[in-house]
Amino acid sequence: MTAPTAQETVPVRRGLPRAVYLLAFNLFAMGSAEFLLAGVLPAIADDLQISLSAAGALISAFAIGVVVGGPPLAVLTLRWPRRTTLVVTQAVFAASVVLGLVTDDYGVLLATRFLCGLAYAGYWAVAAVTAISLVPPDRTARASGVVVSGLSLAMIGGGPASALLSHFTGWRGGFWAVAVLTVLGAVLTLAAVPETRSDQEPSVRRELSTMRRPGLWVVYAATLLSTAAYMLTYNYLAAFLTDVTRLPEVWVPAVLTLFGVGAFAGLSVGGRISDKRPLSAFVAGALGIAASSVLLAALAGHALFVIPLVLVLGVMAFLLNPAIYGRVFTIAAQAPTLAGATTVSAFQLGISIVPALAGVALHADAGLRSLPWIGAGLALLAIPAMLVDRRLGRRG
Repeated sequence: MTAPTAQETVPVRRGLPRAVYLLAFNLFAMGSAEFLLAGVLPAIADDLQISLSAAGALISAFAIGVVVGGPPLAVLTLRWPRRTTLVVTQAVFAASVVLGLVTDDYGVLLATRFLCGLAYAGYWAVAAVTAISLVPPDRTARASGVVVSGLSLAMIGGGPASALLSHFTGWRGGFWAVAVLTVLGAVLTLAAVPETRSDQEPSVRRELSTMRRPGLWVVYAATLLSTAAYMLTYNYLAAFLTDVTRLPEVWVPAVLTLFGVGAFAGLSVGGRISDKRPLSAFVAGALGIAASSVLLAALAGHALFVIPLVLVLGVMAFLLNPAIYGRVFTIAAQAPTLAGATTVSAFQLGISIVPALAGVALHADAGLRSLPWIGAGLALLAIPAMLVDRRLGRRG
């Protein structure tokens, strides 16, 4: 798990290596568990005879595991071959899922969700580093964008499909599917993902020294702000559509899927732009999030406008993600593992602060319509952070 170098890359060709798409599939399989849980919380609460709020803590346990687990795990596994780390984190993830499925003990289930978050964070960070080590330097943002697209696919199909399976098989059914796909991905990783080599020996000291670079923390601040900006609207979109837009409830899943479709498109476009113009991609995405959020709030009562705006929000939200990874791996080119793991934590932290921000607005009786306005403000705040990063880069 060391810095990718020119010696590591595969022969130059138009497309990306198949291994990059396999890494995306694995992230899709594991990410589906994150999106699945929200759809089966009532069933879990009934089965375990716990409150709905206690069942909701399972989501928080996963998020905490992702936030706190990535960086320490990156350091602990720094001297491992990257392929080994990928397979081990997949194995821990699958084992934790299965352990949670064979128990009726709430405490054990809570612990397994935390372990899933740890393994998920470790895999995500190393998958991104592995992907960029398999491509030429001018395709790093595109490769990382393809890997992260596994999450948008999980949002589009993985979570909903697993929730549908759980409807017919009980809440455990979807999680069994996640475990099977994760194990399958681990086997394919052993067979298809090559070991990568580096001219440098793994160094914890070098990784920690890299984390002292101010530019990294500026990018992390932009990551947190931009992620919270679009997730603030997405997390409450179902309630927004039914209570404010007055859309029939039966149409809500289809509109949520539109966001995921937009996210996939945004990653595809952003990955191609960010390798050459990362700041342009980020600013365009942040401005797009702000504009679509404002329009959602202003036109909230008109479904004819709201529905396509959800698609646009998905595009803009994920247009900037490859730019973030591109900047992180540029700043931390000599020691990307810990920096990449912290990027994952910054993404998850941005998601984690959304309930607190929304709670303040809703408890103040600002209403659901206020949430896109707050998201627009956060998106605009992220732009100065990236401008500061550019200024620091010029000084460097």
